Amino acid sequence: MYRSHVLVCGGTGCTSSGSQKILEALKEELAKNGLTDEVAVVQTGCHGLCALGPIMIVYPDASFYSMVKVEDIPEIVSEHLLKGRVVTRLLYKETVTPAGVKALIDTDFYKKQHRIALRNCGIINPENIEEYIGTGGYQALGKVLTEMTPDDVIQVLLDSGLRGRGGGGFPTGLKWKLAKQNDADQKYVCCNADEGDPGAFMDRSILEGDPHAVLEAMAIAGYAIGASQGYIYVRAEYPIAVERLKIAINQAREMELLGDDIFGTGFHFDIDLRLGAGAFVCGEETALMTSIEGNRGEPRPRPPFPAQKGLFGKPTILNNVETYANIPQIILNGPEWFASMGTEKSKGTKVFALGGKIHNTGLVEIPMGTTLREVIEEIGGGIPNGKKFKAAQTGGPSGGCIPAEHFDIPIDYDNLISIGSMMGSGGLIVMDETDCMVDIAKFFLEFTVEESCGKCTPCRVGTKRMLEILTKITKGQATMEDLDRLEELCYYIKENSACGLGQTAPNPVLSTLRYFRDEYEAHIKEKRCPAGVCKALLSYHIDPDKCKGCTLCARNCPNNAISGTVRNPHVIDQDKCIKCGACIEKCKFGAIYKQ
Repeated sequence: MYRSHVLVCGGTGCTSSGSQKILEALKEELAKNGLTDEVAVVQTGCHGLCALGPIMIVYPDASFYSMVKVEDIPEIVSEHLLKGRVVTRLLYKETVTPAGVKALIDTDFYKKQHRIALRNCGIINPENIEEYIGTGGYQALGKVLTEMTPDDVIQVLLDSGLRGRGGGGFPTGLKWKLAKQNDADQKYVCCNADEGDPGAFMDRSILEGDPHAVLEAMAIAGYAIGASQGYIYVRAEYPIAVERLKIAINQAREMELLGDDIFGTGFHFDIDLRLGAGAFVCGEETALMTSIEGNRGEPRPRPPFPAQKGLFGKPTILNNVETYANIPQIILNGPEWFASMGTEKSKGTKVFALGGKIHNTGLVEIPMGTTLREVIEEIGGGIPNGKKFKAAQTGGPSGGCIPAEHFDIPIDYDNLISIGSMMGSGGLIVMDETDCMVDIAKFFLEFTVEESCGKCTPCRVGTKRMLEILTKITKGQATMEDLDRLEELCYYIKENSACGLGQTAPNPVLSTLRYFRDEYEAHIKEKRCPAGVCKALLSYHIDPDKCKGCTLCARNCPNNAISGTVRNPHVIDQDKCIKCGACIEKCKFGAIYKQ
């Protein structure tokens, strides 16, 4: 028996911050102090507070060490693990109070969360199937195979109200029911782990922290619809997730939880991996299946829908990682338990990847219906540097921007659609007053143009024409007629594109036009970027009353655009200025401003 367990985050975020070196240093230091047999070291998945990595938690007292450095390890081992004295200065600051150290669950980041899909992330070793089983893993599969019919399973999902977490929000139970109704000699269960939205890392974190939850759910799905083969389509850019999935699949096969005659019930189901090459369009279900088949990832016309004719022309269901991660818990706890959370039409919880201008960058799981204000100000810790909230982008390139006027909107599928955005897979990028909304729309259009498969003309050509107009606007070269043409293009592309990528590509433009049209008009009519972002519309100036003539700006200007003598005000030559901003960064007196 170990007297202490040290959990070290092994998710991508902490790994990029050096958690592997922390892990190695910790094991070495424990060995030096003769504690190897007393203290267990466990590498886990993501804890959620990605901005604080590397993260290390010591149990049983649950001391949460953040931003740990290799040089901190000897002190943590000698003081905490050897002598029992917590190193307070290295703890997550919010857990340290005048009354003592408070539990992590009581911090602002965690207290409003409810973790279902993320329940094991940061708690178990994802490379050890026994730890998953120890937390109730594979009990749901056992219950399904020994106590329930396929129709029972589907009815549980229908009663739970679970909707697809990949962005579409289609009822999961209904999708499974449609696939079950179609007879075929072979059916397939697919998992969409091709997470491609900029700023999204929910699925990756689940696969890195709790891969068996997805495998178990896919086996349950196979039983429910009558399939014997599953495929997980995962991005090759997720090496940690891929490796842990491979380990998990092999472990499940060794314990006969995948393969032939599972639990001695005569049910056969196996899972294989297919690696995606990073094409965003392969997140669309028919393009994903086309790619699994070995062809170029392009969408197919629908109908027929995958439940009728999907992978290899056979009935197929496709759900994303987060959707599957909920299913074992719904089976074990009952549909009423899941349906008791959330809103009338959006049940359960939703995982979001918080990014952008926010203190607590990371992963959160909240009940549907939580307001945007709660997510950003309470869980996310607010906007840094005293800036004001301007907008939040949800749904990535397929979504839209939520302005400050909707700061108190409850987050669910229908509410977000009603204000011109969408849930998407769960990326939530926060913007402040220094962000230009025209530039934001242009950024997402650049992404969409790059990722279009080119199969249909509205998307292939239309998005490029939209991007050209947006570029003209950011350069101050557009007219109001261009703005009308841009809006007209948006609606044409939405109505005529072949798949979801093109149909939703105009959303960032439409939502910013809806809420921030004044910024577009300022770019066009006044040749001015209100946020001071679009370089072509900026000019840099020196305030002669503040300039001390230190020459620091002139010495750092890469284009020799600044002139003046020592102790006298300097001047910027607007014809030479390349608007790089180096002068503002170097000025110690706040004498340089842009307008």
